[in-house]
Amino acid sequence: MKFAIAVFSPAHAPSSRRALRFAEAALAGGHEIARLFFYQDGVHSASANVVAPQDEVDVAAQWRAFIDTHQLDAVVCIAAALRRGVLDETEAHRYQRPAVNLPAPWELSGLGQLHEAAQLADRLVCFGGD
Repeated sequence: MKFAIAVFSPAHAPSSRRALRFAEAALAGGHEIARLFFYQDGVHSASANVVAPQDEVDVAAQWRAFIDTHQLDAVVCIAAALRRGVLDETEAHRYQRPAVNLPAPWELSGLGQLHEAAQLADRLVCFGGD
């Protein structure tokens, strides 16, 4: 089965960790992930500036490692990211901001990527949000 996964919560939220565990289990079970889409506060999971307290699991780092290891398509909603100060080099330059905090493997793109992922996948599974 091919999954598209949308994450609406930041890395420190339990639903983000559940999304990661679901994605790991899906791949371990022989399934495919068409795309990971980070939306609303989920875009914070992609920020290079997220720091987990020493006594907590660094879920943002786990997301990065998981995406890198499996060479997954990880898309961050550009509108939600800009609103929350999550910028890649292009957007930081465009808006004349001094900081870049969206490193590879993340990619900024629009909601059309979520729509396309839902069309490509057998199931769209969403985590977090209200």
